[in-house]
Amino acid sequence: MQPAQRIFRFRTVLAMCLAGFAGLIGLGQPAWAQADAAKSYPNKPIRLVVPFAAGGTSDVLARLIGQKLGEALGQQIVVDNRPGANGNIGSDAVAKSAADGYTLLLAADGTIVINPSLYSNLPFNPEKDFVPITRVALVPLVLVANPTLKANTVSELIALSKKPDSQLDFSSAGPGSTGHLAGELLKSQSGLRMTHIPYKGGGQAITDVVSGQVPLLVTALATAGPFLKSGQLKAIAVTSSTRMRSAPTIPTVNETGVVGFNVSSWYGIMAPAGTPAPIVKRLNSELMNVLKQPDVKVRMETLGAEPMGDTPQEFAAVINKDLARWARIIKVANISFQ
Repeated sequence: MQPAQRIFRFRTVLAMCLAGFAGLIGLGQPAWAQADAAKSYPNKPIRLVVPFAAGGTSDVLARLIGQKLGEALGQQIVVDNRPGANGNIGSDAVAKSAADGYTLLLAADGTIVINPSLYSNLPFNPEKDFVPITRVALVPLVLVANPTLKANTVSELIALSKKPDSQLDFSSAGPGSTGHLAGELLKSQSGLRMTHIPYKGGGQAITDVVSGQVPLLVTALATAGPFLKSGQLKAIAVTSSTRMRSAPTIPTVNETGVVGFNVSSWYGIMAPAGTPAPIVKRLNSELMNVLKQPDVKVRMETLGAEPMGDTPQEFAAVINKDLARWARIIKVANISFQ
């Protein structure tokens, strides 16, 4: 080999080695950057987006969690209401935000695991565009009836629905709502025969059950609570797997005729996909501590909710399972939005 060729070959090998070394350095930089970001996090206020209007359960819950989390992190949590399109507008805004831990979403099951099967043009992917942090609250539903209905348990309700002259209807806050889908799931698992009557909101739905125009309703316990106390409605069963601490005398659907039935709405905290793992871990740890505080538990009970708290991996598994379950029910019930 000629000297010129040896020099050329040496330079070529050297250049390749330097390029490879630079590549290794480049690969390490994101991890270093993430670690540095986590050490100084948070150093400014955090925005918690609520994809629903102010004043509702989600808003009250966000402000409760936001205040406690802000105290733990030493930074203000600013609640930002972004209502519209059943939660899609606010959720999409978070999905497209910087993945730096300074924009979080109060996610609701209706938006994250139900809307993907209702909307053909959903602007975000719940599994790819977000990273789960933890569920913060479970909100079991309750099946209630007008007191004149001649059934007091789910088993009696099933038997009543199968009589030749029976015509059972149930209302909910609207088509595709968790109450609607819980009713459809109950039908599919039990053989219960009843027809859904859609309403544009929970207020009129419950009013018509109280007046006797519709015999049944699936709704949040907090919504039905005052009417249950006054005797204007009677409780058939709660939809959760266990009895609620705030309503221990109401049996579960599982206890009264449909083994394995379990439906609860949930709220959780999520961040844009790509949020550094150390920040996700820090937020999860702080939120788990917040949810253990006695005053948080008491306040949640007044909302008809129960504090939750799970790992990001457990939360992701719930999302995956619920997406499949509600997709099946929505297909069977032939429900769709454009």
